[in-house]
Amino acid sequence: MEKKLDLSKSVYDLVKAYPEVADIMKELGFSEITNKIMLNSVGKIMTIPKGAKMKGVSMIDIVGAFMKAGFVLEGQMPDLHGDVSAESTAENRSSIDAPQTATETVGTAKSDKTAIHSNNDETHGANDSNAEADTDDTVNDSERVEQLKGYLKRLGTGEDLGSVREDFASQFAHVEASEIMKAEQGLMREGTPLAEVQQLCDLHSALFHGSTIHEQMEAEHAKVEAVLEAQEQSKSVVSLIETVGHPLNQLTEENKALDALIEATKAKIADKTVTVEDVNAVRRVSVHYAKKGDLLYPHLKVAYDISGPSMVMWTVDGDIRDGFGRLAKANIFDRAWYDDFDALLTRAQEMIYKEQNILFPICAENFTAEEWYRIYKDAKDYDVIFGVEPAVWAEAESALAESTTKASAAERDAGTNGDSHTIALIGGSLTFDQLEAMLNTMPMEITFVDHEDINRYFNDGEKVFKRPTTAIGRDVFSCHPPKVEPIVRGIIDSFRKGERDNVAVWLEKQGRPFYVNYMAVRDGHKNYLGTLELVQDMQFAKDHFVRTK
Repeated sequence: MEKKLDLSKSVYDLVKAYPEVADIMKELGFSEITNKIMLNSVGKIMTIPKGAKMKGVSMIDIVGAFMKAGFVLEGQMPDLHGDVSAESTAENRSSIDAPQTATETVGTAKSDKTAIHSNNDETHGANDSNAEADTDDTVNDSERVEQLKGYLKRLGTGEDLGSVREDFASQFAHVEASEIMKAEQGLMREGTPLAEVQQLCDLHSALFHGSTIHEQMEAEHAKVEAVLEAQEQSKSVVSLIETVGHPLNQLTEENKALDALIEATKAKIADKTVTVEDVNAVRRVSVHYAKKGDLLYPHLKVAYDISGPSMVMWTVDGDIRDGFGRLAKANIFDRAWYDDFDALLTRAQEMIYKEQNILFPICAENFTAEEWYRIYKDAKDYDVIFGVEPAVWAEAESALAESTTKASAAERDAGTNGDSHTIALIGGSLTFDQLEAMLNTMPMEITFVDHEDINRYFNDGEKVFKRPTTAIGRDVFSCHPPKVEPIVRGIIDSFRKGERDNVAVWLEKQGRPFYVNYMAVRDGHKNYLGTLELVQDMQFAKDHFVRTK
C-alpha cells in the first residue's frame, strides 16, 4: 500500500498515521519528537516544513529521507533551493499586476507595494491617456477586495482606526497580501491620488496588522519557538525531571500515565464503550492536582511572589476535578455526557502541557534544594495514582536524615543543660514530649492559625486534608484555591471581629463523612489569639447509627 505523507498536516497527525515517521524525524535531528507530551501538544500545531525552518534542517535531507523510506510526499512542497528575496522579486516584476500567491511573505508584500506605487507614478507621468486602455493592469476585484476597499476608504475620510479595525476583525479571520495590494490598486483606479495612498500606507498596515496569513503563521512559529527556547535554556528542569525520585520526576511520570489513560479513554468515548468506571479512573487526577495545590502553588506565591499559576492553573484544576465528579454522579448517559467527558479529558491534557512547559520550569528555576527536600518528604503522604509508585530520591533521604540527626542532637544538648521541657498549665503540667504525643494521638486533624493568619501548628499523623510542612510559617490563605480563599477570609474575619465563635461544616470526602469545625481561640479577656481547625472522620458514628437502627 502506498504511503502518502501530506506535508501540510501536523507532525502529530503524521506520526499517528505512520509511527515510523517519529524514528525518521529523530534521525534527522528532531529529538523532541520522542517526548510524548511534546508530541501531543506542540506536535499538534507543528508541520514538518515549519519544524525544519525552526531547527535549521535542510528540506532536501528531509524529503530524501522520507522518499528513501518509501513515502510519497503530498501537499504544498517547500522551496528546496532557498527563497528568492523579496527585493529581487520586486525588481524583476514586469507588471504591477504580476500574479501573487496567498503564501507570499509580508516582506514581499511591502516590496510589492513600493513597486506598485513607483510603477504607477511612472505610468501616470508617461501616458495617462492610455492607463484605462491597458487591459493588463485591470484588477478583477472580488467581493472580499471590495470590502477591503471600503475599509480603506473609511480610513481615508479620517474615521478612527479602532472602529474600522473592529468592523474588519468581525468580517475577516485573515487577509492575504495580494488582496491588500488589489484593494489599494482599486482605490487608485477609482481616482484616489497615489500620494494619498502612500500617505495612508502606515494606517493600512495598522489596520491589517496581525491578520495576514503569513503573520498568523509567524505568530504560531513564535509561540512554538518560545516554548522550545525556554526548554533549551531551562536545563535545570530537565535535570530535575530526570532525577529519579525527585518531586518533578514523580509528577512527570504521573502525567505520562495520565496522558496514556486519557488517550485510551478517548478511544472508548469514540466507540461509545466508556463507563462511569472510566470516569472514576481518570478522576484520580485529583490527587495529582492536590499535590500541586498543597506543595507548589502556595510556595511559588508566598516565597517568590509568583501568583500566576496559583490564580489561573489552580482554578482550572478545580474545574476539571469538579467536572469529573459531576459526570461520575450522572444518571443519564446521553450524547451531551459523552461530549462533556471528552472536553474534560482535553482540558486535562492541556493541563499536562501547562505543567511540563510552564509550572515545572518555574519551580525548577526558583526552588532551592532544601525546599525540594521538604516537598519530597511531604509528597509521601499522598496516595499512589495511575500505578506510579513513588521512587526513592537518595539525595533527599540523606539530607533529611542529616537534618533529623542534628535536631535530635540539639534536643539532647538542651536536656543536658537542665531544660526539662516541662510546660506548666492551669490544669497541671506536661513535658514537651507528652504534649506532642497527646496531640498526635487525638483522632482528628488539628491546625492552629495565629492572630496574624499564619499557619503555626499541624499535629502529626495521616491526614485526609494534607498539611505540608512547607505551609508552616506562611499565611493560611495561600493554602486555599482562589475560589475558596474568600470564604476562609470571611470566617477568620468574623472571628477577629467577635461576630462568631465557630463555624461547623459537614462534608463528604472519599466516600466518608467528615465534620470540620473552625473555632475562634481567645484568651481570658476575649482577645482573639487565632483560629483552631479540627477535622474528624465521622464514619464510625455513621456505622454506629446504621447498626442500631
